[in-house]
Amino acid sequence: MRKRLGLIFVMVLLVGLVVSPAYAQTPRIGLIFAEGGLGDQSFNDAAYRGLMQAKDELGVDVVYVEPADIAEMEEHQRAYADLDLDLVIVIGFIHESALNEVSADYPDINFAIVDSVVDMPNVTSLVFEEHEGSFLVGVLAGLMTETNTVGFVGGMEVPLIRKFEVGFAEGAKYANPNVEVLVNYAGSFGDPGRGRELAVSQNERNADIVYHAAGGTGSGVIDAAVASGFYAIGVDSDQDYMAPGTVLTSMVKRVDTAVFEVIKSVVDGTLKGGVRSFGIQDGGIGTSEFTYTKELIPQSVFDAIDEARDKIVAGEIVVTNPLQ
Repeated sequence: MRKRLGLIFVMVLLVGLVVSPAYAQTPRIGLIFAEGGLGDQSFNDAAYRGLMQAKDELGVDVVYVEPADIAEMEEHQRAYADLDLDLVIVIGFIHESALNEVSADYPDINFAIVDSVVDMPNVTSLVFEEHEGSFLVGVLAGLMTETNTVGFVGGMEVPLIRKFEVGFAEGAKYANPNVEVLVNYAGSFGDPGRGRELAVSQNERNADIVYHAAGGTGSGVIDAAVASGFYAIGVDSDQDYMAPGTVLTSMVKRVDTAVFEVIKSVVDGTLKGGVRSFGIQDGGIGTSEFTYTKELIPQSVFDAIDEARDKIVAGEIVVTNPLQ
């Protein structure tokens, strides 16, 4: 109910902005979050940072909504399109099906989608080379494991999250051919309890490092690492601070940069639609700064990560992309 009332308030506010001359030249941006909403300390929170950066630095008016469930995605897309916003950004592949229909029904409204491709002239698709960044943290895990067993916990078992799994496994085995990679999916991006359960189970099967690509579910993985004394690897945002010394690093996916850049293109009049990809080469994908673990990780491991990064950029290492 709170979220619905918030949306109604936003609609009333924006209608006021439409008729107010003071806001006539100010771009108006709407953002619809993915499952789990704000507070996931990962994917959605990264998108929010990009939105707030655009508000502060570019002076745009912004509104956002946190859908209560998947069934609401189309409803919110249409509600924002009806407000004639300058750009409607939707976060996550879960919006793809609805956006295919909504963008066709509103050909004069500009949309952007993070983590999926919608082939419509009024949609900008913002995608990432997650498999490459996951390869790098896989190299770290393969070299740091003392049991030759590492784990991966995914949110939903969908092709996008498979990119994280496959890249991580390939990186771990590239660095350590003897490593075993355990894989489990939670079936949700918003169930920390399930994430904790799966991580504990993997640790009981000798995994001493667990990488998650599970949104809010991943906080349970990190909690389990703290409680049981193994290492975790975060994802999307820099999650190292969540458990200093326990989170070895995070596979940072600059959703904030993607959101900011697509809004900036509206402001400067260069929005073109199509697909825009962010990867290792342009800083859209990478590792965190190892703020709390620099003393734990040998220099030889950092050298191996840097070498792998350089070889990926040079095309000497080609990480499997399960979407292709």
